[in-house]
Amino acid sequence: METNQKITPKSLFHFFEINKTIQQLLFVLLVLFCTTSFVSPPIALVLGLLAANLFGHPFLHLNHKATTILLQISVVGLGFGMNVHSAVNAGKEGFLFTIASIISTIILGTFIGKWLRIDKKTAHLISCGTAICGGSAIAAIAPVIKSEEKQTSVALGVIFILNSVALFLFPAIGHWLHLSQDEFGLWCAIAIHDTSSVIGAASKYGPEALQIATTVKLARALWIIPVALLTSVLFKNKQQSIKIPYFIGLFILAMVFNTYVPQTAFIAPFVVSVSKIGLTVTLFLIGSGLNRTILSAVGFKPLFQGISLWIFIAGITLTSIIYFSH
Repeated sequence: METNQKITPKSLFHFFEINKTIQQLLFVLLVLFCTTSFVSPPIALVLGLLAANLFGHPFLHLNHKATTILLQISVVGLGFGMNVHSAVNAGKEGFLFTIASIISTIILGTFIGKWLRIDKKTAHLISCGTAICGGSAIAAIAPVIKSEEKQTSVALGVIFILNSVALFLFPAIGHWLHLSQDEFGLWCAIAIHDTSSVIGAASKYGPEALQIATTVKLARALWIIPVALLTSVLFKNKQQSIKIPYFIGLFILAMVFNTYVPQTAFIAPFVVSVSKIGLTVTLFLIGSGLNRTILSAVGFKPLFQGISLWIFIAGITLTSIIYFSH
């Protein structure tokens, strides 16, 4: 081997592909590093992106299942840090925003998809992912419309790219506009796609923002059911079963315990702390799933549709919160 050979990201990636044990060890060490206090949710996402594109994900075939399970467990755990009465108030505040934004985003997404001549199923998946709850909505809607693997991958790629940007962009905009924690929590719950990025951005902003954002986002996630039913009619597919997000019920149960069972106070802080670590690891895994193949497969038109819808929902929601919610 030549000693003066240039080390590039491509050569580094190739080296780790050959040396699987080193690749696996390095990946596990990064996961463990994400459980420490040195790593915040946004940093975990960046570490995941670097890992995916510098040395690869040795357990990529398990990534989707791992992120789904870990996110759901973390969300349920966060319920032990929340109060039912505050959650109900937050849910009421976000209800009208939720209905208006979901309907308008899906309609606008359909028109943009037709205008750009994007594949109908891909455009619908991007619209639903933006309107409801990102990857979870796409995973629920994809089998209903019988989308192909490439159509689902493109939609997920668009959503995950924008989620990554949102994790850094939203807190910066919130501080710049001097949004209160209530305002920011409501805004990011509606305008950021995935639950993981919503919680990551809100936890960075403050505890009240986290409570409102988590509650509104999970209430929003329940809209997967009526949207999936409507989709099955529009795409003329009445045989496919719809995935219901059952973990939301456990989240509500955790809140009830935290509010009405005094003994919960002994373990609640520990459970919440572990759940926040779980969320940080989840964001690392999401980042590590965004390799070159997924990023390059997205294409300009679907990404343009996703960005347009995102700007629309973020702009309209922010304007409504600032000028009409008081």
